[in-house]
Amino acid sequence: SAIYELSCEAYKHLGKTSNYYWIDPDGSGTLGPLKVYCNMTEDKVWTTVYHDLQMQTSVGGNSPEKLSVLHLNYSATMDQISAITSSAEYCEQFISYSCKMSRLLNTPEGNPYTWWVGKANEKHYYWGGSGPGIQKCACGIERNCTDPKYYCNCDADYKQWRKDSGMLSYKEHLPVSQVVVGDLDRPGSEAKVSVGPVRCQGDRNYWNAASFVTSSSYLHFSTFQGETSADISFYFKTSASDGVFLENLGNTDFIKLELKSATEVSFSFDVGNGPVEIVVRSPNPLNDDQWHRVNAERNVKQASLQVDQLPLEVRKAPTEGHTRLELYSQLYVGAAGGQRGFLGCIRSLRMNGVTLDLEERAKVTPGVKPGCSGHCTSYGMYCANGGKCVEKYNGYSCDCSRTAYDGPFCIKDVGAFFEEGMWLRYNFHSPGTSVKDLVSRTLLSSADPEITAPDLGLNKEELSFSFSTTKSPCVLLYVSSYTPDFMAVLVNPNGNLQIRYNLGGTKEPYNIDIDHRNMANGQPHTVNVTRNGRDIVLQLDHYPPTSYSLPATSDIQFNSPKALFLGKVIEIGKIDQDIYKYNTPGFTGCLSRVQFNQIAPLKAALRPTNTSSHVHIQGELVESNCGASPLTIPPMSAATDPWHLDSGKVASADFPYNGQAIGDGVNRNSAIIGGVIAVVIFTILCTLVFLIRYMFRHKGTYHTNEAKGAESAESADAAIMNNDPNFTETIDESKKEWLI
Repeated sequence: SAIYELSCEAYKHLGKTSNYYWIDPDGSGTLGPLKVYCNMTEDKVWTTVYHDLQMQTSVGGNSPEKLSVLHLNYSATMDQISAITSSAEYCEQFISYSCKMSRLLNTPEGNPYTWWVGKANEKHYYWGGSGPGIQKCACGIERNCTDPKYYCNCDADYKQWRKDSGMLSYKEHLPVSQVVVGDLDRPGSEAKVSVGPVRCQGDRNYWNAASFVTSSSYLHFSTFQGETSADISFYFKTSASDGVFLENLGNTDFIKLELKSATEVSFSFDVGNGPVEIVVRSPNPLNDDQWHRVNAERNVKQASLQVDQLPLEVRKAPTEGHTRLELYSQLYVGAAGGQRGFLGCIRSLRMNGVTLDLEERAKVTPGVKPGCSGHCTSYGMYCANGGKCVEKYNGYSCDCSRTAYDGPFCIKDVGAFFEEGMWLRYNFHSPGTSVKDLVSRTLLSSADPEITAPDLGLNKEELSFSFSTTKSPCVLLYVSSYTPDFMAVLVNPNGNLQIRYNLGGTKEPYNIDIDHRNMANGQPHTVNVTRNGRDIVLQLDHYPPTSYSLPATSDIQFNSPKALFLGKVIEIGKIDQDIYKYNTPGFTGCLSRVQFNQIAPLKAALRPTNTSSHVHIQGELVESNCGASPLTIPPMSAATDPWHLDSGKVASADFPYNGQAIGDGVNRNSAIIGGVIAVVIFTILCTLVFLIRYMFRHKGTYHTNEAKGAESAESADAAIMNNDPNFTETIDESKKEWLI
């Protein structure tokens, strides 16, 4: 059975994040697995396959040859790439031709000098940004070529560098396997060619599904050709306790998969030696309306059946006897021959590497509906941090709008770098709404309908955020009100955290001091504060939560909340003396994933939403995740550390090699020798750097700003990206190294 998933989409639904993965687009078919980069940051997954042609490859320079041929070698075979492009919803590949006295397509009328070769060795005479049959470049379609007489910038034959570039997006022609450049035989002719990786989005096969509404409904397809080998895989979801998934009959031969009971899946067949049945029994019911995966294989040696991650059931074939499965009838998916058919959903049905189009067939079949609903029951758990799972016709997505997070699974912190003197204010009500509307709408969960106008206030708050700073004292967060009530999170002059509540009824504000830890140490720290009436629970980093109680005389209502401040408090009226002192020069550092009840002020400032009008910023807010990195935890002993690598468990979390971590067989001595060599090289490099800096120190200092730099280009290739807005994805050099 397959150890690799069929596509990037499948890895995404295992809750994986963007990385390189091995995928096997046709199951156990002939193609074999290939390594691709899966980008999960958008709603639809991007799959990227790279090749070895350098960007800006120079051709020509007065070469005597008439034609210069550039070959692209991919990290996958053409058939493997075709399997990806054919199941994708959209594919693209960037292509660019920079020229100096070197014509490209010889527009408007001539024979092209340059062409590219795509799938099935076909030549194509259109260029990026254009389409099949149109002998034009992007500028010819947009009508903005350097010389309007031509349809490509390069065809004007100028002595200065010009460029024609754009996306090839007719996926039936991709990938580009060669570029043949022709116009190079005159003195002064020069050209440079760039071709990006193939990028495909979406996976039509993964969500191709049908819902069987009655137990007599079925879909039929042409006879299954599985004489010597059969490989069948699909997902099912049902609340019924039995039913036939699929069946194909011959004279006496047959092949059949069915749900026999709520806990049993059966794979049965007869190749002429009498019927054989393999049954997988599940400890938990399979009719729980969750997706379950079935994988059945049969060849001349053996047959096997696997359900989800349960143990594989294998049956060896007899040494003598028939081996060919001879079928004549159509393939029935669902009820066949008067049997009780399957009720529920079947998805991503693949027979010998080919996905059957259940969706198209269901559109014209009574009793069967295309698509499936109810993906959230199986995948909703991947929407983290309070993100809501939203059903879609083909899949699901996570709605992160009520959270302080971002990304497809709501796990990406949204944070920012604050320069000294910068601050942010979030007004709880926008101009023109009454306080009552506002507080009841945004701050109070609908569970508290009994709070009414004159004494508008909060009996409970939930606050969580993370921060890092090296400067104290400072104000991290402050919630003001239309009364003297306030709440503040401060770092005092010693670098210790203080939570301060003033709800009335006490002479002095109530303080919670965390004295024994320096929080201004430049490390990210997380703070969670929950108040319910008089009870306050504070959790800091990974330490156990601690409970506190407001004094008996204290009021327990936070009256008329007005605004939330980050970094500094700029509020009219009387302000607490300490806070006034801590306000200058202000907070410098990082704040991340700030959430107060239902409100995420930083996210509202950085992501345009309907609440952005509530935000006022002084200074320039630079998005950064510098406050979000993992908590700093003192090293644990191997015995208590759940991540201690003693079982290869972690390897399977990060690498798609099913637990076989890379470098299984590397012995220890070579690792130690390697370590020693690395240290020696490192020392030499450090010495060199020191010497070079010493020699060149009069040439001016090199100033970096980590927070701002974090957002800028990561690799040398990014230079191309900056010059060329079309080139959307560059390979990070470090990842390339890892690939090899």
